[in-house]
Amino acid sequence: MKLQLTGLSHKTAPVHLREKLAIPEAGLPDALHELQNLGASEAMILSTCNRVEIAVSTRDIDDPAAIIDSFLSRWHGSNSTSSGAFEGHLYRVEARAAIQHVFRVASSLDSMVVGEPQILGQLKSAYAIAKTEGSVGGLLETVLTRAFSVAKRVRTETGIGQMAVSVSYAAVELARKIFGSLDGHSVMIIGSGKMGELAARHLRRSGARRIYVTNRTWERAEELAALFSGHAVEYSRFTAMLHDIDIVIASSGAPHYILTREDMQKVIAARRNKPMFLIDIAVPRNIDPAVNDVEGVFLYDVDDLEGVVNANLKERSRQAEQAEAIVAEELDRMMARLQLETVTPTIISLQEQLEEIRAAEVARALRRLPPMASEQQQQIAAQIDAMTKSIINKIAHGPISELRRNA
Repeated sequence: MKLQLTGLSHKTAPVHLREKLAIPEAGLPDALHELQNLGASEAMILSTCNRVEIAVSTRDIDDPAAIIDSFLSRWHGSNSTSSGAFEGHLYRVEARAAIQHVFRVASSLDSMVVGEPQILGQLKSAYAIAKTEGSVGGLLETVLTRAFSVAKRVRTETGIGQMAVSVSYAAVELARKIFGSLDGHSVMIIGSGKMGELAARHLRRSGARRIYVTNRTWERAEELAALFSGHAVEYSRFTAMLHDIDIVIASSGAPHYILTREDMQKVIAARRNKPMFLIDIAVPRNIDPAVNDVEGVFLYDVDDLEGVVNANLKERSRQAEQAEAIVAEELDRMMARLQLETVTPTIISLQEQLEEIRAAEVARALRRLPPMASEQQQQIAAQIDAMTKSIINKIAHGPISELRRNA
C-alpha cells in the first residue's frame, strides 16, 4: 500500500486560494467516491477554514499523487492544479512524511495557534464521514486512528493546550486566578467591542451565569444581551449596579475614563471589600489606571493581557518541543509496525509450508506403525503430533525472529 497526502494550509496559501479548494461537508461523500472511482483504495478529505488536505492510499497504482491531481481537475475545473492556480501553494507528502504530517496535524502542532483543540475534532469528523462512506478501512484508517491516540498522549503528557493564547481568553484565565471557580459569578459588559464580546463568551463557558450589558445605544445593548441570555442595562444606571458585579469588561468607544478611582472606592465599600475584577480592553482606556490602587480591585488593560498571552506563547512553544518528541517516538513505532506487516505474508507462507511438510511426515510415520488397538494408536498419534509441532516451532523460531528483526 502507498500513502499520499496533498493539501494547502494557512502556512502555504492565502484565504482566497483555500476557499477555492474547500469542499463543504455536504459535498464530501461525493468527493470521496470520486477519488475511489479514480483508483484510490482509501480516501479522506479534511476541509477547514485553515487547511484543505486530501489523503489517499493505493494498492496497485504507482503514482497516487496523479489520482489527487485528476480529482482536483475534475472537481474544481479550470481553477485546478492543471491551470497552475495553486502552483507553489500545494504541499505533497508520502509514506513516512505523510504519517508524520497527520500526527502533527492531529496534535495541533501545525495549527495557526499551536495547541488549539478544534483541529482534532475536525479531523475526527472527517474520518467519521470517510468511514460512513466506506472510503477508509486499511492503511489510511490505521494511520488516522493512531493519530488520535498520539494527539491524546500529547494532551495528557504536555501542557500544550492549557495556557491562554488570546487576549479574550487570557482575561478568563486571570479571572479564575482571582475567584477560583467562576460558577455563579456576575459579569457586566460596558460597550460593544469585539474582544469584550469574546471575553464574555469565554466567561460564560467557564461558569459565569448573570451577564449584564450596557451601551450608549440601547438597541445594541439589547442585541448583545440576547447573545448571552443576559440583561440589558441603561447606560446611565450601570454604575449604580456595580456593587453587585464581580467582573467588568470595558470596551466602549468613550474618549475619556468612564470609571474613576472615586467610583470604585464607593463600589468596593458597598461590596464590603469583596474582590472585583476589571478588564479594560478599550483603546483609549475606559478605566482610570489609579483604580488599581483601590484595595480589592484587580484592573488589567490590553497590554497586561498581551503580556500574559506572550508569556503563555513562550511556554506553549516549550510544550510543543515535548509534543514533537512524542510525535517522533510514535512515528518510529508506527513505521516499525508497518514494516513488520510487510514480512507477515512471508512468515505465514513459511509456517504453512513447514506445517504441510510436518503433517505429511506424521501421516507417513503413522502408516508404518504395526497394528494396535485404536485407543493406543490415537495416543501415539497425539504424542507424535505434539513432538513434531514442538520441533518445527523451535526450528522456525530463529528464521522468523530474524525476518522480524530485519524488518
